[in-house]
Amino acid sequence: MEWLTHSQTGFQQTARYLLGMRLTIVALQLISIAVAETMVTLAHRAEAVILPLAYGVLATLAWLWFTRRPPRSTQAVSVVLIVDLLLIGAWLYLTGGYTNPLVSLLLLPIAVAIVLVPLGQSIAVTVAGVAIYTSLVIWHTPLTHQHHSANLAQLHLVGMWVTFATTAAILLLVVGALARRLRQQQAQLAQIRETRLRDEQIIALGLSAAAVAHRLGTPLNTMTLLVEEMKSTVPDNGSLFDDLSLMEQQLGLCSGHLQQLTRAATQAKTAQLETLAARQWVTRLRESATLLWPGAAIEWRQPLPDCPVAVDPTLDQAVLNILANAVTASPSWVAVAARAGTDGRLELVVEDHGDGLESAPEGSLGDQVVNSENGLGVGLFLSNATIQRLGGTLKARVSSEGTTMIIDLPIAAERNSRRGEQA
Repeated sequence: MEWLTHSQTGFQQTARYLLGMRLTIVALQLISIAVAETMVTLAHRAEAVILPLAYGVLATLAWLWFTRRPPRSTQAVSVVLIVDLLLIGAWLYLTGGYTNPLVSLLLLPIAVAIVLVPLGQSIAVTVAGVAIYTSLVIWHTPLTHQHHSANLAQLHLVGMWVTFATTAAILLLVVGALARRLRQQQAQLAQIRETRLRDEQIIALGLSAAAVAHRLGTPLNTMTLLVEEMKSTVPDNGSLFDDLSLMEQQLGLCSGHLQQLTRAATQAKTAQLETLAARQWVTRLRESATLLWPGAAIEWRQPLPDCPVAVDPTLDQAVLNILANAVTASPSWVAVAARAGTDGRLELVVEDHGDGLESAPEGSLGDQVVNSENGLGVGLFLSNATIQRLGGTLKARVSSEGTTMIIDLPIAAERNSRRGEQA
C-alpha cells in the first residue's frame, strides 16, 4: 500500500478544482472563437481551435496524474501552473496578443499558485505570468488580416465583460473553494493541538495517580496486618471488634479501588473496547453506583434503550465521577436516564437539584482543571477527556431547579454489538 503525505492528499483533493478551472478556460476560448467568427475572419482560426483542444487533453491528463499519483512536492505543481500560463499565452499570441480581452485569464494560474504553493514558488509563477504578458505586448499576431475596426472595438468591449464575469466566477468557485479547504485544515490542526495539550495534561495526571497508587499499596498492607493483629487480641463480641471489622472492610475497599485503577490503566493502554447494549451498560453502572453509595437517593428511570454502545472501564469511571458530583451536590435526589436519538447517538442524562456548576464559566465545562471545595478539581476534566476520546461530548444545563449533565455517545455498529455480547 502506498502511503500519501499530507501535501499529497491536499493535491489529490484539489485536482478536481483545477480540472474545472482548466476546462472552463478551454470552453471560454472555444466560445470566444465562435463568437469572433460571426463578426470578423480570424487570421489563425485552425491553430486557435487546435490549441484549446490540446489544452483540454493535457488538463485531463494532469487531473489523472494528481488523482492517482499525486506529486510529492509543490515544485511539480508550480511547474504545471507555469505550463498553464504558457498554453494560455500561446493561444493569446494567435488571437491578438495583449489586445485580446481574454488576456486576464493569465491571472487564474497565478491566483491558484498563491493558494497552493509556498511564497517563493508563487512569486516565480507570478513573474512567469508577467513575463508572458510582456512578451504578448512585444510579439503577437494580428487577430485578422482584414480591417474591421468597428467590429473589433465592439468585440473587444463584449470580450472584456465576458472575461471579467468569467474570471470572477472562476476565482469564487476554484480559489474560494481552495481557501475554504485550507481554513478547514487549519481549524483541524488547531483542534489537534488543543487535544494534544489536553492529552499531555491527562498523561501527567495519570502518572501522578499511578505513583500515588503505588505508594499507597505498602501503607494499606501494613494497616491491614495491624488491624488483623488487633482483632486477634480483642473479644469477638465487643464494640472495638466491630470497629476493627469496619476498618478492615474499608481497607479492603481501598485496596480494591487501587487494583481497579491498575486494571483500568492496563485496558486503556491496550485500547480494549467492549460493545454492549445500552440497557446492559446502564445496568452495570447502576450496580457499581449501588456498591459505592448504598444509601444514595438515585432514581434510575425506565425504559432503557437496547442500542449498542462501545464502552471501557475508563468510561464507566467517567460516568461514576459525574454521578458522584451529582450525589455530593444533591444527596436528596438524583435521576439517571438514557435515551437513543434519531441521529445515531445515545444520551445519558444525569439530573440533580444541586448548584455545583453555577460558578463555572460558560463554555468551559470539562475543558480545564477547575478549583473544587470538595475534591482536587480534576474529576470533571478527566471525565470529559475520556468521553471525548470515545467520540462523545459532555454538556451541562444549569437552571434554578438544578443541574443536568448530558453525556452524548455514538452508537456502535450492530455486528460489533453481537460480538461483544458473545465475548
